[in-house]
Amino acid sequence: MLFFLTLILACQLAGEVFVAATGLPVPGPVCGMALLFVGLIARGLPVRLAQVADALLSHLSLLFVPAGVGVMLHAGLIGRDWLPISVALVASTLLTIVVTAAVMSRLGRGRDENTGERDA
Repeated sequence: MLFFLTLILACQLAGEVFVAATGLPVPGPVCGMALLFVGLIARGLPVRLAQVADALLSHLSLLFVPAGVGVMLHAGLIGRDWLPISVALVASTLLTIVVTAAVMSRLGRGRDENTGERDA
């Protein structure tokens, strides 16, 4: 289990180093996740790695503690700028829904709804 946890963290570190070296506007953990994904495609998914991932996911709620602390720390700033924050949240949510609907509509065009096969 320790090996696979180290592997996950090493991929995250490699992603951070890659982003710092190249200056890409992408978060390092995202690049690390892509690196881990490529490695899993090349070698297959070990059962133990899936068990480690399940153990991490079972404690996922702990990862929200730093965000909650940040919100409490900056409560005054959030209270002062509540309107722009609320507008940004609502606008980004609506934009995400519209883009997702457009992509699903485009990808689903020409498919028969009952069988999922393309029309001839």
